[in-house]
Amino acid sequence: MRTVSLSYAGHEEPHFLEACNLCSKSLGHNTDIFMYRGNTPFCSQECRQEQIGIDEAIERKCRRVSKKSTSEISKKSSTIQTETLVA
Repeated sequence: MRTVSLSYAGHEEPHFLEACNLCSKSLGHNTDIFMYRGNTPFCSQECRQEQIGIDEAIERKCRRVSKKSTSEISKKSSTIQTETLVA
């Protein structure tokens, strides 16, 4: 089996369908490849599902942080007082 590599600026990268994105297991010819989010290959449904779970956990954490930041900003903006000075 011949490995296809991409070469740029003297640096070689393996083809993106050469190994599982999660466990790095080699993806051979005539085997199923399980794709996720466009061009991310996995050797099994289990590896793909584990990555989906990781991504969902990261997205939930980002949403919590974003909501917390938004509520802190609105609290700060509601405590700003403005006064008018008449001369």
